[in-house]
Amino acid sequence: MARRRKPETHANHDRWLVSYADFITLLFAFFVVMFASAQSDHGRAARVSESVRKALEEGQVKVVMAAILGGAKDDKGKGNAMMMGPGGAQRAARETAPPEPPVPPPAPPNLAGSLNALQGALRTEIEKGQLQVALQPRGLVVSLREAAFFASGGDAVSPATYSSIEKIAHAIQGLPNMVRLEGHTDAVPIHNSRFHSNWELSAARSIAMLELLMSRFDIPPERMAVAGYADTVPVESNDSAEGRAHNRRVDVVILNENGARPEPRPVAGGSQ
Repeated sequence: MARRRKPETHANHDRWLVSYADFITLLFAFFVVMFASAQSDHGRAARVSESVRKALEEGQVKVVMAAILGGAKDDKGKGNAMMMGPGGAQRAARETAPPEPPVPPPAPPNLAGSLNALQGALRTEIEKGQLQVALQPRGLVVSLREAAFFASGGDAVSPATYSSIEKIAHAIQGLPNMVRLEGHTDAVPIHNSRFHSNWELSAARSIAMLELLMSRFDIPPERMAVAGYADTVPVESNDSAEGRAHNRRVDVVILNENGARPEPRPVAGGSQ
């Protein structure tokens, strides 16, 4: 009788996967414990270590992974802070906290106080009729009369008035406000070798005042602007000699917020 041959058994080439899976599980547990140890909450680190130990003993690694790591990022389950890395709990709290209220802007400077100070410092000039100081809707206005500060038909500032202008410059230096220098004339047309119109004269006087404040009294040029209005903004009637004299002036305007709003602002990063 012939002996029956035993069926050939095939070698199992996948047994290494079991050892590999055990190695990966232990490696994962190691890194979870290391991560938890890096947290500032030592109580949480101890709980994580204990959970991993029990899971390894009971074969429930997947359950512990879900408990530690939690769900998706937008889910509010356990472990989301850990998924976000070290300090995740604090960062998550910051991201979900309401935005901080904006810092209120600084209080506007008290131009009424500057008005009183200038009126006191320029009392002599005011009494002589050389200038006038007033608080207007656009800001604090110091009107310099032509008769005291400029020669008739010219744009050069009289050196005799430098002491008065210094008092005005001191007030400007003590404030952050923008300053606009506005030239004005009367309604009598002008035409001489230097100026062909009242527009040119009013603008030239504004520029002369700007150059004086900048060069002699160190007022930054970026804080100032010039304007020429000719005879379009009179303060009195041009029908009388006194009215025309008052209309010929340069107004030094320390602008308040309303007055400065129409002024252009430099573009960030633009060339100077």
